[in-house]
Amino acid sequence: MGLTLVVLAAGIGSRYGGLKQVDRVGPGGATLLDYSAFDAWRAGFERVVLVVAEGMEKDVRSLVGDRIARKIPVSYAVQGPLPAGFTPPAGRTKPWGTGQATLAAGPLLDGPFAVINADDFYGRASYRILAAFLSRPHPGPMLELALVGFPLATTLSPGGPVSRGVCTVDDTSHLVEIREWLRVERDGEDARAHEEDGGWRVMPGKTPVSMNFWGFTPAFLPALRDGFARFLAANATSPKAEYYLLSAVQDLLDAGRARVRVLEGGGPWGGLTYPGDRPRLVAMLDSLVARGEYPRELWA
Repeated sequence: MGLTLVVLAAGIGSRYGGLKQVDRVGPGGATLLDYSAFDAWRAGFERVVLVVAEGMEKDVRSLVGDRIARKIPVSYAVQGPLPAGFTPPAGRTKPWGTGQATLAAGPLLDGPFAVINADDFYGRASYRILAAFLSRPHPGPMLELALVGFPLATTLSPGGPVSRGVCTVDDTSHLVEIREWLRVERDGEDARAHEEDGGWRVMPGKTPVSMNFWGFTPAFLPALRDGFARFLAANATSPKAEYYLLSAVQDLLDAGRARVRVLEGGGPWGGLTYPGDRPRLVAMLDSLVARGEYPRELWA
């Protein structure tokens, strides 16, 4: 069973102001989806699954999917329908989060897989180190999962605060806790996060954070499905609540059912949160192409 890359591409992109998933940011007109699939292909992944919003598949296929499929098979999964017995509240259009998006890809997965965002650039090294982890056997009853971690300071945007999954890691490089902070911004060489009481918490710039680059096996999917059912039982009438992968993973950690290895050495990371992030990302990609790390035309 080969490795599969699952790309979560159903986000609305409200802060950025457009469809980040298909913005042509590379010097040869490549999108971040192109770079993700290209890096995964070079690292030994054998298939890509694009999770898209209902009604979006045709556009994603024509804008980027058919181009990627020249080198690596591409399948599509639609994020949207809820399990039987659950009805979304009237007027809700917001997706139900990264956990539900991953479940949408579940029927297409029969081996180890990575899950990433469509609007992040993770760097070639990230795919190599995760592919190495997923390719090793992990016997035993414990779920053995992985997360590619990035230093917090390298993931911040000058355009405004960002949300980050801040990790606590033990001395064996395993995840102890992951917590979502919703308003994180630069503070010199470090960062600060806004507390609920109105204060600020300073965080070292080297603190590892999740940028939603996970490594899973199919054995993770039943636990994710059960967690989503519990989430819906409590939140089905909410217009905004989302079921996040980090929450599902933390639940498994708390129950002693999983271990998560936090992998270092990935990157460089780049992303699109605010419109002002685009020129910086374009400049970084131009530099990587100029150094020969990527061809100008990825799929030529």
